[in-house]
Amino acid sequence: MGPVYRLTLRQLAGRWRLSIMTVLAALPVIIAVVMLHSDHAPSVMEFEKSILSAMLAGSIAPLVVLAIAAAAFGNEVEDRTLANLTLTPIPRWKIAVPKLLATITIAAPFIAVSAFFTSYVAFVGDIRATIAVTVSAIVGVVLYASAFVWLGLVSTQAIGAGLLYIVLWEGFFSGFVSGVRLLSIRHYAIGLMHGIDPRRFDGAGRHGREELPNLRRGAPASRQGEGSRQGRPSDQSADADGGPHLLSAGKPRCRRSDRGQDSAE
Repeated sequence: MGPVYRLTLRQLAGRWRLSIMTVLAALPVIIAVVMLHSDHAPSVMEFEKSILSAMLAGSIAPLVVLAIAAAAFGNEVEDRTLANLTLTPIPRWKIAVPKLLATITIAAPFIAVSAFFTSYVAFVGDIRATIAVTVSAIVGVVLYASAFVWLGLVSTQAIGAGLLYIVLWEGFFSGFVSGVRLLSIRHYAIGLMHGIDPRRFDGAGRHGREELPNLRRGAPASRQGEGSRQGRPSDQSADADGGPHLLSAGKPRCRRSDRGQDSAE
């Protein structure tokens, strides 16, 4: 297994391939920084759908893995030497497993680093959310690598078939047909992320509707509201009759003075 693994690493670690993967992996981090500097920061749920799910798990990760996995058996398939390789006195799993491990070894660091910095920047150092995004991204890489290495083994058009799978299945059908999500790698990865940190990624809860921190304005509005509930006066309070009223300057004193006049009369 060792010689096949090292040979595959040398075959897959081309300069142009690594350069393209670096650019793709940097895109989510750059977009996260730009979004945090914009005037209208998205909510956690919107950030998850647009960046973490659609872009990172649904586009960047499968494209990076496909670029590597399709070439794992590419030389053997194109040179028609795969049959000769399988005739050697080596178990076939000792040929396939090193190819898969080499693909994961090259692709996983790019996606893991991209997921780590994207979530760390977006959630301002929330370690649990960062770990959830990073672990789910690595699991997604392993699943994509298994599918695309097999695709490269059985087809000479692995890149074309893989692109159709990414665009149609992961991008279109899984987004509009709920039953297709059971066979979607992207949704399994996102489900794992929800399972690791349900507090942050609960779309129906308070944290799911909370805005991401805006680096121009400071803390999001919902967090400022939490601070007002904890120590500062809230925007609304109840009067003596039980009805809410806004706390604006002078209004509480006017109400007390009016009641004093009524009691004097």
